[in-house]
Amino acid sequence: MSKRKLEELNLLDDFLFGTMVTYPEIGESFVREILKTIFQRNFGSLTVISQKVYYGSDTDKHGARLDVYIEEENPDDGAIVYDVDPENKTDQESLDALPFRVRFYHAKIDSKSLKSGQSYRFLKKVFVIMIMPKDPFGKNRMIYTIRNMCEEDPSMPYDDGARTIFLYTKGTEGKTPEELRQLLHYMEDTKEENAVNEKLRHMHEMVKKVKQDEEVSLEYMKIFEHEEMLIRQGRKEEQANTERERQRADDAEQRADDAERRADSAEQRADDAERRADKVEQENIRLREELEKLKKSSQ
Repeated sequence: MSKRKLEELNLLDDFLFGTMVTYPEIGESFVREILKTIFQRNFGSLTVISQKVYYGSDTDKHGARLDVYIEEENPDDGAIVYDVDPENKTDQESLDALPFRVRFYHAKIDSKSLKSGQSYRFLKKVFVIMIMPKDPFGKNRMIYTIRNMCEEDPSMPYDDGARTIFLYTKGTEGKTPEELRQLLHYMEDTKEENAVNEKLRHMHEMVKKVKQDEEVSLEYMKIFEHEEMLIRQGRKEEQANTERERQRADDAEQRADDAERRADSAEQRADDAERRADKVEQENIRLREELEKLKKSSQ
């Protein structure tokens, strides 16, 4: 595993994004700029929680970890929840599972949004936002906004407050605000030369401050060392499993050899018995022939 330096990380990397969100005096401002650029509007009071965890209802139930959980108190729409997740996994299996994954996220957030006995009309609106360096649906769009609708009449109003937004950093199809296009490019390749507008230059100053923090650097080193330790443990376990499999294979081969030797021995005994039987038969034939001769000679 090759270690990337902290200064080489981009905002699509979990560690840097999560650290930006939780960094004192930076987190809320950082999140606010991202949301303003995505939704093209100002935001009021925000509550920001990094890596909010929804545990399963029991030990055998699947939980969910949201990278950034944001709650907005909107005077017109009430409380609105935003879950922002940079997603660096680009393998096809992960892409195919995305719709099911965000469905699960929505379900976990909704399950905690209402108090017992509270009316369903108080259920919070929820936006799950996935930011990705690979096209999740192959349509080359920078923005995919997903909502529920009536299949028979898509124009029929139906709003259950649930939205999912997939942002593909390289998409070119559709009408995309240039400011959003610049933000996504900067998040994928977080370098000073890609901070091409005033908001991004301000964001880059925040990024530099975080990357130059010695405590952040130490935390990144600890996380990397922990991941390396897990990898080493995994390799040792793999080696141990391989050795156990090799030993089982050797044992099985030895048992097969023993069985073959027993079979050979049994076959040899059968051959010996057959030869003895042949000799007895030959002796019997000889004796009968002699007996016949004696009978003839005595007549």
